[in-house]
Amino acid sequence: MNKHDFPQIHFYDQDFVDIYNKTWSWVSAYWFNPASKEQDSDGLFIYPENNKYVVNQFESILSTFFLVYSNRNFDACKNIDYFYSRQEENGAIRWKYDVDGDKAILSSENPQGVGLPLFAFAEYNLFHKSANKKRIKEVMPYLQKYMTWLETTFKQENGLFAVPVAASSMMNSPRDSAYYPVDFNACMAINASYMSALGDILNDKDLSFQYKKMYFSIKTRINSMMWDDETGFYYDLDKAENRLNVKTIAAYWTMLAEIPNADKADRLVEHLNDPNSFGTEHPFPTLSVDNPNFSEDGNGWCGSVMPAFNFMVIKGLEKYGQYELARECAIRHLYFVLETLMPNEKNEPGDLYEAYCPNKEGFASMSADGKVKARPRYLLTVGLSTIALMIENVIGLSISLPRKTVDWIIPNLEIMGIEKLSLKRNLITILSNKSSRGWEIQMESEKLYYFTINILDQKKKTLPIPSGKCSMLIDKL
Repeated sequence: MNKHDFPQIHFYDQDFVDIYNKTWSWVSAYWFNPASKEQDSDGLFIYPENNKYVVNQFESILSTFFLVYSNRNFDACKNIDYFYSRQEENGAIRWKYDVDGDKAILSSENPQGVGLPLFAFAEYNLFHKSANKKRIKEVMPYLQKYMTWLETTFKQENGLFAVPVAASSMMNSPRDSAYYPVDFNACMAINASYMSALGDILNDKDLSFQYKKMYFSIKTRINSMMWDDETGFYYDLDKAENRLNVKTIAAYWTMLAEIPNADKADRLVEHLNDPNSFGTEHPFPTLSVDNPNFSEDGNGWCGSVMPAFNFMVIKGLEKYGQYELARECAIRHLYFVLETLMPNEKNEPGDLYEAYCPNKEGFASMSADGKVKARPRYLLTVGLSTIALMIENVIGLSISLPRKTVDWIIPNLEIMGIEKLSLKRNLITILSNKSSRGWEIQMESEKLYYFTINILDQKKKTLPIPSGKCSMLIDKL
């Protein structure tokens, strides 16, 4: 596939551009026709292992956040539509499906096959990148039935949700005693919040109110029961509702859910900067450094840096206006991803991996003995780093089609931007360059949209951008 079919990015470090282009060129190899098992861009986005074709709910949902930037070369909705089409009568949607046998995968660790509930979060983002209101109407019945199933099956008398830790996808994390996992409850709050927002889009006040009420109910309980003021952190609870003193990356779903107030959020951010907590050289490990189970080699969820969870933490930082820290961490993370893509000392080729070491270059081990290695070319999640974080946090673009807005947060003036990004049937280009007249933003569009530029938190301006080519001098703003 021609890389020019995809939006082109410009950045002063060409290695970042190369890793972005390489990701798109590799993605096409992971789309398979479920029937023939042959590569097919109209198929499903799957990482096949040992000739097994399995779709994973968590990864399918999160992959939509970078597939939306493919200029419609790939259908970002294809995998999640597969899950909706397999919804059961009681509303259940299971966490994994064997595509070969077209059946749900259940296990003793997760007998109900429940996953982190994030479908509404994905649908809200898809709406802002496609402006397809019709889709929201079509998927809303699935989303409502799914939320009802989660409530009736897992909600306890105390208002929190009790699910197996396996539902979090953090398989060997030292959370065995957790009965009320902080991440699942925070994700229920996230989903309820976006269900309310989807209700607003449909102009359905009852729907919006129903889920807003659910959101505030969960938020109140997480703050009152899971927050520990002494350590400034959210914890899982055991069956007796005691807080478990294990700091994991799972707590940061609360920031994405906007559960902590400003003071609590500041204390969570302190942990991200503390080298004895989550402030490792390669941000962010899945387990805090001061935990006795922490491993410098990763050992799965005992210290590895996972792109999917980094994406979640960085998006949570954005919710609290921490754009500079979010960008800095995204760049540091991408440098480590980039180093592991380069050939090593033995001149063996590098790759993009599902997990990385927290304090040194290289991919992580996924087992204590080091025999199980992180999977190479794991684009389902690493694409969040090399594409979504690259566009949204490194370059700094935030796009909403229904609002006809493009926001550009520029923390420092650099040569960067995006070219030929498809906004429905409108190709746009936004580039910053230094000319003889000073720093200049050059833009090209086929239709009018509204452009908000925020430079160094000192200059902020919203301007209507007409069709055709135009430019603006930053000094004149």
